Amino acid sequence: MKKVILSADGPLGLYLVPDIVADSLHEYCLAFCDWLNDSPDAAKYRHFSKDIGTYIAYSQEDFIDYLNKYVFPMDQSEKLAEIGWPLQDEYKTLPRFNF
Repeated sequence: MKKVILSADGPLGLYLVPDIVADSLHEYCLAFCDWLNDSPDAAKYRHFSKDIGTYIAYSQEDFIDYLNKYVFPMDQSEKLAEIGWPLQDEYKTLPRFNF
């Protein structure tokens, strides 16, 4: 398991995820976005407003839930901490993704 930084236009979170996710974080995050649009299991994230039409609402925690339930149920990802900005030196080399 490796550390990554995730956010959804809010506080940065430090997470522990399977090595393969950390090594290909961008690809796994984009696959999650595709899943949100296409999967019947993601229906709870899709909403409709007469003002803006259909939209998807989710957070980085939902990405972690997706990994734990659908992709790597045997290797449970978890949140380690919220971290501030600017990043401390120990976090600067970690993979990161902002949804």
